[in-house]
Amino acid sequence: MGRLDDCQTGRMSELVVRAAGFSPVKGVRHLALPSVELDALGALGDRSWCLVDVAARRVLRTVQHPSLVSVVARAEGDELSLTLPSGEPVVAPAPPTGETITCDYWGRAVSLALVDGPHASLASDFLGRDVRLAAAPRGGVVFAAPVTIVGTASLDAVDAEAARFRATLVAETDAPWAEDSWLGTTFRVGDAELRIGGPVPRCAVIDHHPETGVKDVRLLKELVRSRPTNAAGEPMFGVYAEVVRPGTVGPRA
Repeated sequence: MGRLDDCQTGRMSELVVRAAGFSPVKGVRHLALPSVELDALGALGDRSWCLVDVAARRVLRTVQHPSLVSVVARAEGDELSLTLPSGEPVVAPAPPTGETITCDYWGRAVSLALVDGPHASLASDFLGRDVRLAAAPRGGVVFAAPVTIVGTASLDAVDAEAARFRATLVAETDAPWAEDSWLGTTFRVGDAELRIGGPVPRCAVIDHHPETGVKDVRLLKELVRSRPTNAAGEPMFGVYAEVVRPGTVGPRA
């Protein structure tokens, strides 16, 4: 089972967090952070921007463009920092242009605000295709629930880095797949409270190195053989969670 505090006292149990993070730009490298601030819509700053193929009206996704994970994005006050492989950080504001575009995101229409600045041209040159940077509404380019959690023992069981799964939180667990038994449970997590939802289906992104984007393992195939799958044949790893009480969450020393 998970490593939980107060599990025998009748009080709400606590998940011990060992890592926290997200990416401010959808699809680029997942960043380990000293803490995240959670509210009802997830982690503040998570996927605040996204890259858009304007002609196709589609948000770029990591599974289709794995080289994006070699790009590092950081929000620095009112500015966005973008660092391409072997390049220096480009830090500049990303002000709205006044243009909006409605894009498809996993079959859901999302209204996005196109922004100005040097970031789009850098990304276009890197990807070899014309893209624009857009500001996304909170939760707009999130697949399902706003927070995802994976357990340390599950990661150990498949000998994988947490960054491959791009989870908001990594929780300490004593046994692989402990997360499977948490459905509907509410936990204290730092200053916040989270209610656990369903399992997270995984795609081919996990086969790509979390810093280079190069395909270097066949982890997806391994999970398909050993884990429950959904109707699309995607294996489950980790769980979704909703924020019941906002708060700050960070790794415990």
